[in-house]
Amino acid sequence: MDADQHQHAANATPVDQEAYGWVVRFVSGQARPSDLDALKTWSARSPAHAEAFDRARRVWNALDPARREALSKNVVSFPAVAASGAAPSFRPGRRAFLGGAIAASIAGGAIVAVRRPLDLWPSLPELTADYRTQTGERRQITVADNIAVEMNTQTSIALRPLPESAERFELISGEALVDASRAGVTVLAARGNISASQALFNVRYLHDTVCVTCLSGRIEVKTPTRTAELSADQQVIYAADRFEDPAEVKPSVVLAWKEGIVIFDRTPISDVISEINRYRHGKVILTNADLGRERFNARFRIENIDRVVGHIAQVFNAKISTFPGGFTLIG
Repeated sequence: MDADQHQHAANATPVDQEAYGWVVRFVSGQARPSDLDALKTWSARSPAHAEAFDRARRVWNALDPARREALSKNVVSFPAVAASGAAPSFRPGRRAFLGGAIAASIAGGAIVAVRRPLDLWPSLPELTADYRTQTGERRQITVADNIAVEMNTQTSIALRPLPESAERFELISGEALVDASRAGVTVLAARGNISASQALFNVRYLHDTVCVTCLSGRIEVKTPTRTAELSADQQVIYAADRFEDPAEVKPSVVLAWKEGIVIFDRTPISDVISEINRYRHGKVILTNADLGRERFNARFRIENIDRVVGHIAQVFNAKISTFPGGFTLIG
């Protein structure tokens, strides 16, 4: 770390210093399951604590691949987090280490990378959710013994029960298939509520957009500005600035992920790249906006997801550059 970085790190507030301590613990691979509870305790101390953690996370996500790789190799070891929720402490080192770089970025009021954050690291709500799947993982859970939920990759769910009402949970991010054939349920996603009884439906919440598909029965999708009722094989998409009309869809395409398949049907390559990144470690980064607007048709097994990039490069004569840690640039 250079002299300016040392000065910026020294000027970081105590809460910011603690926040980047937490980031270091989790990205360094030294975190244990008990650390999640300690992080919850720490972040609940005040809104300032939660905001500081989110700032530190966003700075880490914004680091370019080469800098991330270098910093990750120079993380300084530190003692275990106390059960009381105390933030990790550090001993200084001669070489640049991740915590100092994050502190410098926070105190300096700037993010190191010129590109927007790459979402490589989960937000605090995702990290502390009641249920969470990792990259490439699928999981089945049961909510209150009546609602069966199958979670796709990179999915976070938090229980939001209400007394004397239908079961309720929040899809913080990701994708889930909800079986409400035996009981009523309400699913919160972004600013919308999905309510159902005796129905099967799929909810996908990615990049600030929610996609709800009714597979059997009837469901109600409600936002502050509009409400729609869906029957089998109907889908609606909403975001903060729009609520699309219900449309007919093919259930086999919506549920392809359950069969271990990804299907692209005239899908913009920018969306293809986002989908690839849900199933693989590291990151594929699109560097050509014109390429991102091209349409792509393909069907791949999820275990062969890495082949998609090569296929795109071959079809569209794109250039690929690879970096350590699973990072790939295509443009």
